[in-house]
Amino acid sequence: MRVCVYCGSSAGRAEYLAAARRVGETLARRGAEVVYGGARVGTMGAVADGALAAGGRVIGVIPRSLVDWEVAHDGLTELRVVDTPHERKAVMTGLADAVLALPGGAGTFDELFEAWTWAQLKLHAKPVGVLNVAGYFDPLVALVEHMLREGFLKPPYRDMLLVDDDLERLLDRFADYRPPDYTWSDDPP
Repeated sequence: MRVCVYCGSSAGRAEYLAAARRVGETLARRGAEVVYGGARVGTMGAVADGALAAGGRVIGVIPRSLVDWEVAHDGLTELRVVDTPHERKAVMTGLADAVLALPGGAGTFDELFEAWTWAQLKLHAKPVGVLNVAGYFDPLVALVEHMLREGFLKPPYRDMLLVDDDLERLLDRFADYRPPDYTWSDDPP
């Protein structure tokens, strides 16, 4: 199994950095390959370093502009250099069997929402989840529920976004995931 991990180029609080390293270690211990953004900095670097230290395989995907800024991780199993951030997301999601978001900034949310939207549009059938470290994603969960109440999100699509504060349980949910047999057009106008 390959897991695409979307996370930050910043470290955030110490507990987020430690959690990112544990994610890399846990994925490697479970025999999963890591696909991530290719940087050596922030929680991205921590995920890669954790997986590599545990003997795992790590594939980085990074835009050339970030290679030029010298933030690329030079110790990966494989580093793919692409032209644009859009291409980076498509390659990362395409290489993976599941998508996992960790606490991060605007880029992480962009990546998460695109992967989740692609699942809703049936462009892929991969599980998409967030590891809710220290309640970081609680506001997102509240927003998703608000979207549901206001009629902008259907329950099957809400249920597609797997949220958990326990990594092992979340990875087990990934392994058991089956996308809903639902399309928004199934509902009457």
